[in-house]
Amino acid sequence: MTSTNEQERSESGRGASVIVNVLRIIRCFTVEHPQQGVTEIAEQVGLHKSSVSRILSTLEQERVVERDEASRRYRLGLGLIAVAGPLLAELDVRRVALEDLQDLAERTGETSALAVWNGAASVTVEQVPSRHQIKHTSVLGSHYRTALSSTVQVLLAALEPAEAEALVVAGTIRLEEGWETGDYMERLARVREQGYALNDRETSEDEVSLSAPVRDHRGEVAGAVLLAAPFYRAGAEQLPELAARTRAAADAISRRLGAVSPG
Repeated sequence: MTSTNEQERSESGRGASVIVNVLRIIRCFTVEHPQQGVTEIAEQVGLHKSSVSRILSTLEQERVVERDEASRRYRLGLGLIAVAGPLLAELDVRRVALEDLQDLAERTGETSALAVWNGAASVTVEQVPSRHQIKHTSVLGSHYRTALSSTVQVLLAALEPAEAEALVVAGTIRLEEGWETGDYMERLARVREQGYALNDRETSEDEVSLSAPVRDHRGEVAGAVLLAAPFYRAGAEQLPELAARTRAAADAISRRLGAVSPG
């Protein structure tokens, strides 16, 4: 005769198994393969097609998945937003970014940081200092308003061009001597196109910095990853790799924030 405790353990085990299977099925839907058929999913998760079909039917009722009537294939549904919404609303970009900033600093040996836009300046909100004795760092909470600062470039490039230009014209963002507003706006356009900004000793004679945008689940720029190094460790040979690693870190943080296509 089965005891009450044994029955409870058995039911708990079955319940856990069902939950695991549901999550495995949901994870089959990716950016690369947004639509999946029952047979494809069954092969990926190792379940019988009838089991997969039953789970998908339940998920469809809850709008977690939806079925294309023409192809009879499934894709993720809007019901997931209701589930993920509270999490997405509470995500703290600073908290989410720390692990990837640490990894960036470890891989490059240089200082990494995260900056956000406060409406009038780029503000440093997190930082992982370089392991080298000679390094470039800033105090948390530092505000940057110089136009050629790499984080300012990235964060301004995320604004509507007219809004960015107005900040420059008003003097809120300080344009370096010898620069015209039109030329600077063209530079911001290049930053948007290439996905990162470079400040090669333009605001400090011995510092080179690169920045790349961090995007949230809406695809909007939520911040900028910064990599700062002394100029002699960031010459022409090192810059391509440093730029690639900076962009990779920003993309990784973006994915943590729920961005579908970070770049």
